[in-house]
Amino acid sequence: MKNKEVAKIKTVKEISELTGISVRTLHYYDEIGLFKPTEKTESGYRLYDDKALENLQQILFFREFDISLKEIKSILENPILDKNKILQMQRKMLLTKKQRLEYLIASIDDILKGDNKMDFTIFSKTEIEEMFQTMYDNMPEKIRQIAVNEFGGAEQWKKHYIKTMSSEDMQKRYTKVVEWYGGKDNFFSAVNNPISKEVAESYNKRENIIRQKLINLRSHNIDSFEVKEVVGEYGFVMKQFCQINDEKGIMLALAKYYRNDNIKSIIDEKYGIGASEYFAQAIEKFYK
Repeated sequence: MKNKEVAKIKTVKEISELTGISVRTLHYYDEIGLFKPTEKTESGYRLYDDKALENLQQILFFREFDISLKEIKSILENPILDKNKILQMQRKMLLTKKQRLEYLIASIDDILKGDNKMDFTIFSKTEIEEMFQTMYDNMPEKIRQIAVNEFGGAEQWKKHYIKTMSSEDMQKRYTKVVEWYGGKDNFFSAVNNPISKEVAESYNKRENIIRQKLINLRSHNIDSFEVKEVVGEYGFVMKQFCQINDEKGIMLALAKYYRNDNIKSIIDEKYGIGASEYFAQAIEKFYK
């Protein structure tokens, strides 16, 4: 039995040859705590067992999506996620990527056939109408009435919404949003099952606490572990609140939101002059 276990152990060179990852990269993964060897010999040689290889395979899956090493480490160390949940997450991501690639290939095929118009449509008219109805039904009464009055009636508002959402520009924008959710099914699931008012208020309170934590760390280097830890928590909260698979895109959009003149004045008044820009820089540093 002992010999069997020894036979499964591989050196860093063997891992490199098996995966195509350079020895230098594997050493770096060890240094940052992403992919640790199973053990080290007295001479300092790194050794890996089958379980370590499984961990490396998960890392390689995530790298297929250009996810940063920092984010991968955070995911793999998340106590909420077990191996099966991580694999299910990766499977959804791969399916989304597959759908996107098939869509692009089909578009190129059309161009080769002589149809030079790229089709960026992601939502059909029926789906857009369903999105409007869900938004309309779940919108607070006061806000809904303001919108109805502004457009001169619910039907006029609906027509404007459909026209705007059907435009090429909006369809292209929502292509990225759908990717954040891991596919159209997940997106519509989130749209059709909005969180309750109580849950939204709870998340808002938590977001305020995180902002306060961040502003308290303003004297620290923006690249410090303490600041990154709070931004990481912010990203996790936004991911749960928006019910998305990958929060990077929405967090970078949030950084831009903090630079909006109207929002900037509100945030700076509450947390101090320059707070809004500080939040934006901290988020961008973490995710870029």
